[in-house]
Amino acid sequence: MIRRIAGWAMLVIVSVVTLGACATMSGEPKPTLYKRLGGREGIKIVVDDFVSILAGDPRVNARFKDLKPADLERVKTNAADQVCEATGGPCSYLGKDMKAAHQGMKVTDAEWDATVEDLVKALDKNKVPEKEKSELLGVLSPMKKDIVGQ
Repeated sequence: MIRRIAGWAMLVIVSVVTLGACATMSGEPKPTLYKRLGGREGIKIVVDDFVSILAGDPRVNARFKDLKPADLERVKTNAADQVCEATGGPCSYLGKDMKAAHQGMKVTDAEWDATVEDLVKALDKNKVPEKEKSELLGVLSPMKKDIVGQ
């Protein structure tokens, strides 16, 4: 009788461990970067902070000083849509491609670096974890070639 109970107990333990291992191997898909950033609302908060930081940064704020409030809001909306789309969200970025948007602006490497630093400040302010921060910067960094020197 004790052997039979021990046998059943062992079978149950092996089954639970096996099912648990299978569940972790084939479980839910990893959430998209979009979801891990807090979805549309989380991205909007970071982008709003990012644009505010840019506007206060003397290394780049000359680019924003002549923008009317409606134009600044359009910059925020476009940036949020672009991040949303690039991170696997349901948004569609409908603005100009980066090369066309920055044509004639002659953005320098120093301005690019300042902009990236300001984005990191906005991400840090909103306590975005390092993994997500690195992933986002990796998604956005290929834009440099279409922005700098145009």
